[in-house]
Parts: sequence; C-alpha cells; structure tokens
Amino acid sequence: MVLICGQFKVMIVVTGASGFIASCLVTRLNADRFVDLILVDDFKSLSKHPNHERTGKNFQGKQYKQLIDRTEFPEWLRENENQVDFVFHIGARTDTTEFDYEIFRELNLDYSKQIWNICAEYAIPLVYASSAATYGNGEFGYRDDHDLCSQLKPLNPYGESKNDFDIWALQQKEAPFFWAGLKFFNVYGPNEYHKERMASVIFHAYRQISQNGKMKLFRSHRADYTDGGQMRDFIYVKDLTEVCIFLMHHRKNSGIYNLGTGKARPFIDLAHSTFRSMGRDPHVEFIDTPADIRDKYQYFTEADMTKLISIGYDKPFTSLEDGIDDYVKNYLSEGMKIY
Repeated sequence: MVLICGQFKVMIVVTGASGFIASCLVTRLNADRFVDLILVDDFKSLSKHPNHERTGKNFQGKQYKQLIDRTEFPEWLRENENQVDFVFHIGARTDTTEFDYEIFRELNLDYSKQIWNICAEYAIPLVYASSAATYGNGEFGYRDDHDLCSQLKPLNPYGESKNDFDIWALQQKEAPFFWAGLKFFNVYGPNEYHKERMASVIFHAYRQISQNGKMKLFRSHRADYTDGGQMRDFIYVKDLTEVCIFLMHHRKNSGIYNLGTGKARPFIDLAHSTFRSMGRDPHVEFIDTPADIRDKYQYFTEADMTKLISIGYDKPFTSLEDGIDDYVKNYLSEGMKIY
C-alpha cells in the first residue's frame, strides 16, 4: 500500500454507488483517505446519475476516480484487474415487495456470478451484500452456518435470490483468495431518503411525526406478538461500514457472515426513540400490514454475531437509541443531510 500526498493509492471498487449503503461506504473510505475509488451503478439511468436532483445528493462531497456503468463494469474489471485492490459488490435489486423472481435473477444472481468469477480469476478480494431476508421465518435460527444455507426458506424472491447466490458461492471450487458475503439485517441511517417504500421505519417515522405529530406501525397479525412487538435486529449504517473496513484489511477467514447488532428490538422501542429524539410526545397508531406482504412478513430477526467476533471484530455496535438520536438530529433534522 503506497501513501501519496496524504492519500492511499489503492484502487477500490464499490458497486451500487448511488444507493444508501454503498454511498455511506464511500464516505467511510474517504475518511480513511481512500479516494482512488471506482464507483459502479446504472449510470445510464438518469435517476442514478450524480447530476440527478434527488439521488445525485448521495455523491455530494465524495472523492472518487471514475464512474463506470454497471453494464460496462465486467469488461472494465477484466481490462483493469491489475490495478484493482478490492471490490465491494453492494449493488442489488432490493425490493422485497416484488414477487417476480426473474427480475432479481439478472442483478442479484447472474450479474453477481460474473463479478465473482472475474475476482476469482484474478485473485481480487471481494465482499458482497447478502441479506437477512435469506432466513425467512427463522425456522432454522439466525446462525451464519454454511451448512444451513441450503435449508433456508426465504419469504420472497429477493431473499431467494440472495440465498441462491450464497449457495452458489459456497459450491465454487474457484473463489477469490478472500471473500465475504454479508447478511445485512435491518439497516437504517443517512442517505436512504430516495428509497421511498423501502426506506427504514425510522425514516418513515420521522416524516410522519414531522407532518402529523404521530406515526403508524403495522398491527400484529399473530397471537404471539403484540401490536408493535414485532422484533428486528436494527443496525446503524455507520456500524455496517466499519465491518466492511475491517474485512478489507483482514482478508482472511472467507465465508458468509451475519451483520446485525446481535440484539433484536421491538418496533415500539424504535417508535418511542424517534419521538424522543425529535422532542415529541409519543403518539403511535396501528394499521393492518398490507395484504400483499402480510404472509411474507418477518416477525423476528436477530443476528448471531459469534462468527464475526470470532475472527477479531471487536468494535461495539451502536445502540438503537444512540443510532436513532444521531440519525434524527444530525441528518434528518438537518434537511436530510447526506453522510
């Protein structure tokens, strides 16, 4: 690794660069003076371009070397493999309300296979985004055990596509010399303003409270959960990027890893924390879970973080209260400030 003029001369690729998680990762890389970044996304689409009035905000203040359209990236990677030090493949189709598997096959499966194969051929280390959606209802628990992947039963095509790639990756004889698939749990934080329906509950809560002084949560449709008692493992995006940085330097112990906090929290806690960070009295209303996702809805997720901790990751994860406080006060309340 060469340090030039206070900056690291290391070429790192980040796919899905205009999106929520990837754009936060770019900021975190810049903070460590990594600026020789290749950003990949669907830049032929105006909505993904840095000049777009909405999603373009995620490029504000970021340092990078080049933008590459995702359709051109595999060829570019082959032609420039000797310059690339690391690939973060974060880009994906993430709509959990879309039920046509073929829509996910192109990006989440076939495209990811292309990137994997090139990284394997040229010994380029790779971290890719998997998802906690692979766990479905959690019948087999939430352990990132490789032997469990083939048994998991995701509840929607998005989760199926992510699990299908995990299974495929584990079957490959040819692999990058280091690789990690990260099962992201419920990620929240700055730069998600453009995700609309798929943005975090915290983002929607902030907007509802700002407009109406109250917020809505899904009513429970199961007798074993109270309204608002549905539980998820919520992870602040800044913690997620810290794990990515750790793995970029670690480069051993390849495999699939959970990425949550290891502690599930009920949605009602999330709601009350958002009201508190906004200086408002809590006023929560419950509405029916939409019929199109009701039977695909996860009532509980909690990452078993034993494996990541066992390879040396020792930074504490931000509590839900502290994460919401930072997100609300330093980003949402500041005019949807970008991280």
